[in-house]
Amino acid sequence: MASPSFAATVTEKTAAISSVHPDVIETHILTRLDGATLASASCVSSQLHSLASKETLWTTICHSTWPSTNTPRLRHIISSFRDGPRSFFSDSFTNPDPASLPATSTSSSLDLGRPSELISAVDIYYKNKLMFSKVVETEIVSGWFKCSPFRVDLLDPKDTVPTRIPHPANEDTCREFAEDFTLSWILIDPIGRRSMNLSTYKPVTVQRHWLSGEVQVRFASVFPGGERRSASEFVQCGIVVTCGGAQGGEMHVREVSLQVEDMYGMNLNGKESIVILEKGLEGKRGNIKGREEEGKRKYEEYMEMKRERKERKLRAEGRMDMLCVAFGVFTFFSLWLFILWR
Repeated sequence: MASPSFAATVTEKTAAISSVHPDVIETHILTRLDGATLASASCVSSQLHSLASKETLWTTICHSTWPSTNTPRLRHIISSFRDGPRSFFSDSFTNPDPASLPATSTSSSLDLGRPSELISAVDIYYKNKLMFSKVVETEIVSGWFKCSPFRVDLLDPKDTVPTRIPHPANEDTCREFAEDFTLSWILIDPIGRRSMNLSTYKPVTVQRHWLSGEVQVRFASVFPGGERRSASEFVQCGIVVTCGGAQGGEMHVREVSLQVEDMYGMNLNGKESIVILEKGLEGKRGNIKGREEEGKRKYEEYMEMKRERKERKLRAEGRMDMLCVAFGVFTFFSLWLFILWR
């Protein structure tokens, strides 16, 4: 229970805000807030809730946070969400919480093929400056898509995106590079009016190839496995950004791709991936506070489970090899003794 002094302070501040003209609050205060702060401000009082719920505010925030959403088609889709751009921001700012995801999909909209596509809105920043932004539409109903490994590529093999990022000279500069590199990958169901962010915002790993010097930056989200997998299995929606360039020069973005793989490192096909992504669209979102640390922690837990599973598999294969060798030796000596005593 709050102390009397605390309650009095809150009351005084609320009264002070109420005395300010609504136009001043909306024009000179609320327009300066980011999405997370604006959402918190809307909980202070009924007046602020009303002012902070205006669609124009959230439209501006969505476009400034994710420039890729500022296209005619996405503007139309976002405005048709339950509460317009405010709902879109709520769905897209944080990652789905794996603990809240249903064991099976409660909605069969994707499985029935009502939406013929999913839309990816991707924005990459370096040192808070927009480096790359793109919207890609992926059809999800053809037989080729369902049977092929699921993969979304934002760049053609011959395309590159120039940047002003200096090429990291060593592992230390790679770690510094990771701190300044951020990515958002919003997956949108245009028919169900649902969205989710598949990126951990900050990289979970940054690796520099020892020979080519290419830098591979990975973002990821972890989901429970599909219906064909046990409850203890998880899958990774991995986003890989590959940057390369001459040593000492500026790098180019050569690849930005999304894939879904299981704990054995096998890429899932389109049909399995859509079932898993459907769960993510249905599930609750994680907390805004600590989203970077939470995403990396879940990824590290996933990699630890993957390592333990691989070790168990190797041990099982080792035992099987020993049994095969023992059976072979036993068979050899049995035949030898049979020939000897004939």
